[in-house]
Amino acid sequence: MNIGEAAKKAGLPAKTIRYYEDIGLVNPMRDTNGYRAFRDSDVHKLTFLARARALGFTIEDCRVLLALWEDTDRASADVRKIAKEHLEQIEVKIADLQSMRDTLSNLVQTCAGDDRPDCPILNTLGKSGSQ
Repeated sequence: MNIGEAAKKAGLPAKTIRYYEDIGLVNPMRDTNGYRAFRDSDVHKLTFLARARALGFTIEDCRVLLALWEDTDRASADVRKIAKEHLEQIEVKIADLQSMRDTLSNLVQTCAGDDRPDCPILNTLGKSGSQ
């Protein structure tokens, strides 16, 4: 199948598929005319990559996960380790976002939001780090 059909089946833009090919994540066959010829196995890889990226795994994590997926002798502990590390990174990001939300929420509540020039939001943003 051509790249358009593979893109539709995998739920990815053709540009992303070309990128994945450029970095060696997929390697479709080529027809005699030089066009990419995707097999079902290529579409399975692309779908796998789309799902992994949707979960926020990095390209390098995807490379390792894809290799583990293709390795029938893999240890599930190796897969779990990667997923667990990624989950920990997500939890740190969530905590950071919650802290940002709490700080910004407090600033919004303390700002009168009227015609006066005094603004706790700008005052806080304007403070130097040494104070």
